[in-house]
Amino acid sequence: MPELPDLEIIKDVLREHVVGLSIEGVEVRKPVVTRDLIGDGFQAGLFGRSINRVERRGKFLIFTLAGERYLVINPMLAGRIRLCPHWERQTPAPIVVLQLSNKTDLRYSDPKLMGKVYLADDLRAVPTFAAQGPEALDPKLTLDVFKERLRQYRGEIKGILTNQAFIAGIGNAYADEILFRARIYPYKKRPRLTPAEIETLYQSMRDVLTEAIDVLRTRVGTDIHIEIRDFLQVHGRGGQPCPRCGTLISEITAHQRLTNFCRTCQPGTLICN
Repeated sequence: MPELPDLEIIKDVLREHVVGLSIEGVEVRKPVVTRDLIGDGFQAGLFGRSINRVERRGKFLIFTLAGERYLVINPMLAGRIRLCPHWERQTPAPIVVLQLSNKTDLRYSDPKLMGKVYLADDLRAVPTFAAQGPEALDPKLTLDVFKERLRQYRGEIKGILTNQAFIAGIGNAYADEILFRARIYPYKKRPRLTPAEIETLYQSMRDVLTEAIDVLRTRVGTDIHIEIRDFLQVHGRGGQPCPRCGTLISEITAHQRLTNFCRTCQPGTLICN
């Protein structure tokens, strides 16, 4: 699932390569992922419009088109975006293709068909967009603001971190990394966090996301369709030694998601915490 660091790099690459280009063709091969929130028809509503800006909000990519029209992509679990020449073949086959005026394609693929591609003239019409909390790396999200927002929740801390209404941009993988850095058990309930743990959690969030952006910026290049996660410390490493203490990293599937953590560095129990 693309998260804040991934999408931040994708946004930067797209800003460099597609802003100022116009859309000269639109193919929709799987209409199930598209949503026309204007009523002009998805393809007709895009054709001929230039791309004026590319931005990111939480886990959404936003293309501002001529006439203050928006193309919004929410990749969800398996959505991927690719820039390539018209003639290049792709596996898996793309399901939405924008043919651009410089003879390249902007392609969206999604094997699980869970993501969505919206055409809108008001971002508030895009489902869940307006309900997002502040950006995880927004300078205005100070420690005091973080604490105040956190008080509103009483559930497990990993679930809170991945709740986009709390903070926008963090998903399953980076929640694991943040909690590992902070040495906090992922199923610990928010009321049981100490003031010191909350401060550590906040700083770990900022550090992990910033460091990940730095790593990806040096490694991704224009291959924005490739998800690079091999530098993560615990996520996706179940059964491997913890890089901090050597204990085998645990892997639990609960609440329909995979969680990785170190039982030595992040002690706790599902019952008592």
